[in-house]
Amino acid sequence: MADDSSSLDTLSSTAQGKLKSFVERIERLEEDKAVVANDLKEVYAEAKNEGFDTKILRKVVRLRKQDTAKRQEEESLVELYISAIGGL
Repeated sequence: MADDSSSLDTLSSTAQGKLKSFVERIERLEEDKAVVANDLKEVYAEAKNEGFDTKILRKVVRLRKQDTAKRQEEESLVELYISAIGGL
C-alpha cells in the first residue's frame, strides 16, 4: 500500500479542493436526509395516533409514486397470478 503522503501528493491542490467540497456536500446532504427521515417518522407516528394504519399508509404513498400504467400492470399481474393458483 502506498504511503499516505505520497498518495496525497498525486492529487493536485485543485483536485484536493474539489474532493473536500464533495465530501462536505455529501455530509450536509446526509444530515438533511437524517432530518427528513426523523420528520417522516414523526408524521407516521402522528397518523398512527389518529388511528390510521401506517403499513397501509406507506403502501398508499408507494402506490401514488408509481406511474399509473405501471401500477395497473402490476395489479393485473397480481390478479392473474391469484386466479392462476385458484384464488386466495
